[in-house]
Amino acid sequence: MQKYDLIILGGGPAGVAAGIYAARKKINALLLTKSVGGQSIVSAKIENVIGLNSLSGEELSNIFENQLKSYPNLELETGISVESIKKIEDVFEIKDSSGNSYQANYVLNAMGSGYRKLGVPGEKEFGGEGVFYCSTCDAPLMKNKIAAVIGGGNSGFNAVIDLLPYASEIYLLEAAGQLRGDPILQDKIKNERVRVILNAKVLEISGSGLVNGLKYLDLAANEEKFLNLSGIFVEIGYEPNTELVNGMVNLNEKRQIIVDHKTMRTSIDGMWAAGDITDGLYNQINTAIGDGIKAILNIYDTIKSRSEKDKILEPIN
Repeated sequence: MQKYDLIILGGGPAGVAAGIYAARKKINALLLTKSVGGQSIVSAKIENVIGLNSLSGEELSNIFENQLKSYPNLELETGISVESIKKIEDVFEIKDSSGNSYQANYVLNAMGSGYRKLGVPGEKEFGGEGVFYCSTCDAPLMKNKIAAVIGGGNSGFNAVIDLLPYASEIYLLEAAGQLRGDPILQDKIKNERVRVILNAKVLEISGSGLVNGLKYLDLAANEEKFLNLSGIFVEIGYEPNTELVNGMVNLNEKRQIIVDHKTMRTSIDGMWAAGDITDGLYNQINTAIGDGIKAILNIYDTIKSRSEKDKILEPIN
């Protein structure tokens, strides 16, 4: 079983930044990830990364991966997922989906988050058959069809933008009484084919083989209503991927890892966390990158201070 000073879990912006800084600090590190890029890889257009005017998620992913590979002292394993994390005395043991096991003195958890589900009847049954979570991937399936986007935040707005070249009509449903996304994106979805419905709580998704409708509760009128449509794009946020560390570190009510935001340390000695998996207030590419950098700088200081302490404690021959 191979042992490292540090294992970084996750290849999103936080994990990539951590990997680059770990390599530059010459930390004996391994980065494990299913893919490089995180959630941003499915974005058709990204315009808020500092220093880059506009690029696709795939382009950003390629930039990230090429930069990671430019550091030969950083080990990078892609195409796998983490199956388990255990701490035995002062050492972490990690197993991946390929059956490999690794050990590390320190772990940085940057495993991000996954799509939040509606949790209504029909959602699971019609997954991929009219219920989608990636508008960049699946918007073309709505050519000349009626679609609905659930969620009035930036993700919902971007889904509407992705659908505009294809769908004949688009409903944007938001449970609250107002839209939450950035004004600049709200301007981009102003179109006669887009109908915004506020105070709409989704109750059920129906169909026969494929989706054919959506039932929702009009919260303002306290009345159930039905929409005939062919596709539903769920854009209601994300849930942190904390299943593997549940019971190991302290989580908040949203199941996010609670960290010291000065150092990114978790409640267990030897584990740091960065990016969307933490209890940070804002989930952005730029803030995740900052989290990863802060974590590595603190890990480096920890390694250095403990190394110096061990030297002091060495017996004099």
